[in-house]
Amino acid sequence: MDRPEPLVLIVAAKWWPLSARLAAALRRHGCRVQAVCPAGHPLTHVSGIEYIYRYRGIFSLSSLRRALTACRPNVVIPCDDGVVAQLHALHELDPSLRSLIEHSLGPPESFSVVENRYRLLNMALELGIRVPRTRRVTHAADLAAWHADISSAAVLKMDGESGGNGVRISHSLDESLAAWQELQAPCGLATACKRLAIDRDPLALWLRRRHRQPEVTVQEFIPGRPANSMLVCWRGELLSMVSVVVVAAQGPTGAATIVRVIRNERMRQAAELLVSRLSLSGFYGLDFVMESGTGVPVLIEMNPRCTQLGHIELAGEGCLAGVLSAAMRGEPRPLVQNPIPSDQIALFPQALAAGEACRPYIEASYHDVPSKEPQLMGELMLESWPHRRWGARLYHAFKPLNQVDPILFEDLAPDAIANAR
Repeated sequence: MDRPEPLVLIVAAKWWPLSARLAAALRRHGCRVQAVCPAGHPLTHVSGIEYIYRYRGIFSLSSLRRALTACRPNVVIPCDDGVVAQLHALHELDPSLRSLIEHSLGPPESFSVVENRYRLLNMALELGIRVPRTRRVTHAADLAAWHADISSAAVLKMDGESGGNGVRISHSLDESLAAWQELQAPCGLATACKRLAIDRDPLALWLRRRHRQPEVTVQEFIPGRPANSMLVCWRGELLSMVSVVVVAAQGPTGAATIVRVIRNERMRQAAELLVSRLSLSGFYGLDFVMESGTGVPVLIEMNPRCTQLGHIELAGEGCLAGVLSAAMRGEPRPLVQNPIPSDQIALFPQALAAGEACRPYIEASYHDVPSKEPQLMGELMLESWPHRRWGARLYHAFKPLNQVDPILFEDLAPDAIANAR
């Protein structure tokens, strides 16, 4: 007897393509899908989504609460860190939603760990996972002590940011102080309004009103190349994971554009330990650095949300979206029908901006193009919808977007990675 199709609610505030790719994969694997997103988002171009709730920028928390109540999904899937923060807030504010949120993410005891880098790395260290030395930064003296006692290099990170936006690599105390002052500066009303009106970020005003100062940490710089894993887990059990090493990225701390699938037992053990300790459910990401000289993976952070690997069909591991769909129906892991033909993947559309030096690697990769979703494919070929609007064009005519040079990690010396800007 066929079991009913589980209903999934995907929630996305940022304009990343990963949410749309995951939605299409969940539909392909037998889920009903509804979504919460801003107008014009890539999710609105995915075929088969039953209903799309508008993520409104003035009352974003209320719009998310209404969507959760109206949809009544089996699982809610957050696609960026701000959405996770809102789900945690709703868990505290609305008792009627607690069961759904815990079922989707894990127990409330895990919330303060997954959204705080320092606590997460301390827990990982207790579990025997290799992590870099990390300190909280609350005063300038903390950075002075770091540079005097630990290292001349440092990586400063701010909680709550993603895609490399809250990361700064420094090579001196002066650089670290400047980065810390930039990261810990409160978001002003003008900045929040710009993010809402120009960037079309529906969480901009809510994050400012939240009055929570993001924590800044300083982390040991690990020479090596980045790697990451996307996990799917259910009630504290790791069901499956996909791990990749980064071949090319949008800058030294930016999103990957070309990746290569790897199977690494230490990365799997780290995932199993954290998922079990925190009793996690849903999708999570782990970021690592593969240490130069040893190849040992060093855990540098967790993303408490899905990342950009959940839709890919791999021989052996399968598709993470399909694994979650089967788990919700109480069925065994589905067989992989059409695994990708190469372990090296040029992510779409990110690889389009990878740069000329990356072209040989793109040509040797599997091109991750959503050919069965022509409307989505066409949308992703364009500049993102917020940047196509006249207000953004006018704004960026006077204040151009920061251009980040692509970086090729393949065969790049560790000191070159450390000094990349």
